[in-house]
Amino acid sequence: MTDEIRPPDPLTDTPTQATVIASIAVPATAADTTPERASPPIPYLGARDTLDREEREIKDNVLRLGSMVADQIARAVDALERHDADLALTVITGDGRLNEAQRLITALVARTIATQQPVARDLRFLLALDHVAYDLERMGDHASSVAKQARKLASVGTVEVTGKLAEMGRLTSLLTRDVLRALVDQDEASARAVAARDDQVDDLYHSIFAEMLELMRADPENVDRGARVLFAAHYLERIGDRVTNVAEDVVFLATGETEDLNP
Repeated sequence: MTDEIRPPDPLTDTPTQATVIASIAVPATAADTTPERASPPIPYLGARDTLDREEREIKDNVLRLGSMVADQIARAVDALERHDADLALTVITGDGRLNEAQRLITALVARTIATQQPVARDLRFLLALDHVAYDLERMGDHASSVAKQARKLASVGTVEVTGKLAEMGRLTSLLTRDVLRALVDQDEASARAVAARDDQVDDLYHSIFAEMLELMRADPENVDRGARVLFAAHYLERIGDRVTNVAEDVVFLATGETEDLNP
């Protein structure tokens, strides 16, 4: 008797694993074997706006610090010229505001770099502003040192070269404001011109130094006053050097090149 062929009973016949796999398997195609590519990220348009806003905030704070420094230099020179001990003390006590302003700028720069991760020109801009803020704070320290000498000189009288010292101080204050304008415009040519004018500050310093030595040799009574004048002249000369540093930062911003403008 031949075996009867019957259709499978779905209630009693259990398909094997191979049968199930074969029934659902789909032949692989070239598209199936190609690895999936991640979709390009959608740029976050607000990130650029945030970076621009924080850069403007830092720049505004740097310019505010620079204006305060120029005022401090001018007041220190006025105190020196007018023998005003009270004004000199105001300059000395006001130096703390400059320190706070510089610390704020450094904190803002660090925050922006950490949160916005700037690159290329933006990173160069932030680093340059941080360096400018440091130089400005040091210029404020030198202005305070000039005021300390002015306070001492107020009680001992003047010497013949005080006029040249005041001229030197006014020149450094003017150069500070001029280099800040070059920073605002990122004007390479103006920055170079400001750095070149530092030679005038150096010439005044050398002239004061030579005349003061001659006065001290001629009369021992001039030694105390002369030494204080020389200290004040030295601090003003250092301010001029810091102005040149800021001018170099402006050139760096404009060109991406580091250059010594006062070799």
